[in-house]
Amino acid sequence: MSAPAPIIVTALLGSEDQAHFDALRRRWFPAQLNHLDAHLTLFHHLPPSIAPELKHRLIEETRGIRPPDARVSSVISLGRGVAYRIEASGLVAIRSRLAEAFAGLLVPQDLAAWRPHITIQNKVVPPDAAALLRELQADFRPHPMKIAGLASWWYRGGLWEPLSRHMFA
Repeated sequence: MSAPAPIIVTALLGSEDQAHFDALRRRWFPAQLNHLDAHLTLFHHLPPSIAPELKHRLIEETRGIRPPDARVSSVISLGRGVAYRIEASGLVAIRSRLAEAFAGLLVPQDLAAWRPHITIQNKVVPPDAAALLRELQADFRPHPMKIAGLASWWYRGGLWEPLSRHMFA
């Protein structure tokens, strides 16, 4: 195992949703930059020193707990990419509790208002992103999705190494 690195926290998607968003990401994300599966990030950069406490808190948030309701609510522009906005009040509450617990350790990106989304395209020229946004919005309908659990990852300069997985009941 490599030396400790910053920690990322994500929600784990249900298998059908994961497969769907992975397929969209393979189709629309620049192939040379697409090193990760589709993901819903809760925190981008937590210090490695909190790994044991983070695991404990993620267990508390998931063990014996039903998955939070979630839905894909819209297609949104990222300027140089496109994402799907996710609405999940239960997941927002979990993130809020974790943010409060680790408040003094959060980087500015994780202190900012959280806007849950799953990126399927990024790092393209704005006209290409705008064209995909129009295409996807044309037949989009909000729909439910499944959140299966929470996970933490070591950030290894672009690649992510699994740290822990915590499944909802």
